[in-house]
Amino acid sequence: MNENLKSRKPVAAADRLIFALDVATRAEALDWVDRLGDSVQFYKIGMELLTSGDYFQVLDDLARRGKRIFVDLKFFDVPATVAAAVKGLTRYPVDFCTVHGNNAMLQAAVAVKGNIQLLGVTALTSLDEQDLADLGFQCDPRALVLSRARAALAAGCDGVVSSGLEVAELRRELDHRLVVVCPGIRPVANSDDQKRTVDVAQAFENGADYIVVGRPIRQAADPRAAAESIQASIRQIFA
Repeated sequence: MNENLKSRKPVAAADRLIFALDVATRAEALDWVDRLGDSVQFYKIGMELLTSGDYFQVLDDLARRGKRIFVDLKFFDVPATVAAAVKGLTRYPVDFCTVHGNNAMLQAAVAVKGNIQLLGVTALTSLDEQDLADLGFQCDPRALVLSRARAALAAGCDGVVSSGLEVAELRRELDHRLVVVCPGIRPVANSDDQKRTVDVAQAFENGADYIVVGRPIRQAADPRAAAESIQASIRQIFA
């Protein structure tokens, strides 16, 4: 492993795995938390749960269980509205929150974020170069991710969400203060909607601070064993 790229942040090994709690109801969410037990300490809750009407109940449930919380709602709107949403979120025990958009949106969020660590969204891991071209970005994913990460850091964000494919370049080009969270982790080759993926070891070798894993755990024959296996790999990497 390249020690110059590996995360230097004093993060507990068990916290480096974030489970994507992509379910439709509070009952399903709590079932997963109970099923995974102490194999997962950090949870991401996103848009799917938001429309259930139980989003903040689940957030409180996680907090009562002593879990860390990543609110992944990718706030994107006029700066005043983004700031209002982030300020409202500071009433809750949230560790991470995602924000999308230009410098004005990011700066507005930073100004009111309190103790929340803001993560700028770079390029979704479900998008490849052709998808980005269809959206009007005439550059490759690496260039876009690096550009957006620079903007996020300059605006005062704490970190970014990035594919593991781009993390090494972020570590070489940007300060190690930047928190990098990597979704799209796939232990084996996959055929789902994630296109720019890496495995657990690759993500951390490239410099990720945290990884987000959803379907490889949820769809495993034994989800808790799958989470424990990932945790064992992480402990070995950061031993």
